[in-house]
Amino acid sequence: MKDELELIAAKEFTYYDEMYKVVDFLNKNLSEHDLVFGITEKNDKHIINIYKEK
Repeated sequence: MKDELELIAAKEFTYYDEMYKVVDFLNKNLSEHDLVFGITEKNDKHIINIYKEK
């Protein structure tokens, strides 16, 4: 992985127990395109972040 990540998008969703599986799937299949996906929880919501490696 490169040293820096640039946030290119973020989207808030209603909490879903298995959302981490979606993020894991995206990371496994799109990492070759220099994309990294992350997930955070805030106030019973999930936020998926998309980063581009610099």
